Amino acid sequence: MGWVLDLDGVVWLGDQPIDGAAAAVRALREAGQRVVFVTNMSYGRVADVVIKLAGMGIEAEGDVVTSASAAGSLVQPGERVLVCGGPGLIEAVESRGALALPAAEPPPGAMVDAVVVGYDPAFDYARMTAAATAVRRGARLIASNDDATYPTPQGPIPGGGAILASIERATGVTATVAGKPHPPICELVRRHVGGEGTVVGDRPETDGRFARALGFRFALVLSGVTTEEQLPVQPSPDVIARDLANLVLGDADRGTAGLPGTDPLPRGGARS
Repeated sequence: MGWVLDLDGVVWLGDQPIDGAAAAVRALREAGQRVVFVTNMSYGRVADVVIKLAGMGIEAEGDVVTSASAAGSLVQPGERVLVCGGPGLIEAVESRGALALPAAEPPPGAMVDAVVVGYDPAFDYARMTAAATAVRRGARLIASNDDATYPTPQGPIPGGGAILASIERATGVTATVAGKPHPPICELVRRHVGGEGTVVGDRPETDGRFARALGFRFALVLSGVTTEEQLPVQPSPDVIARDLANLVLGDADRGTAGLPGTDPLPRGGARS
């Protein structure tokens, strides 16, 4: 049985760990469960994600899958790729043996085979123009994800999908999306956990659809984007809990009494 955990809104909010998440991961592993962390945030390198998790008491070497990795799987060795995103996307493109061209300063008249778009807090009109120009000239448009927002302790902020929307609007081209819930990242996750598991996430339209695409159970936690007031949601979760600790450990002090569909898992892992 594999456990596929989202990060933003499940394990942390920004740089703040969500209470009890590390203990929940430890309990799953002690019960013999395979735990993989899967994030649609493409900005950071895989090693950065591993280091951040370690700082919160969670070892994750070899257990992190990002939407940047999924996007990188869609480019070919030797291609020239305009990257409209952060270090994680650049790393993913270069690991495929492709040439990453920065959208901030694209070489004049450079031939571009693909444009890869992800979250980038430095995104501006010049980057949008460079990306749109390359796409109009025939470059493939690839997106790490199409999430409209990104959860933070201060509330949602525009996500990679908001950046993508501007380029799609400017070009009339619909991107191939690599991250959750789309096929490229599903393929990467199946290599890690096999064909059976539980997806834990805070965003039904992303994590819920991801679970359905994998054929896994969907556990919705209310520690990120989705709130109790927004219930019920679609796709309908198999289980709802306040947070990861409540889901895994069944902590009565965090109880979910009264929430529709609530059925926290017993201590140590999944029900038979």
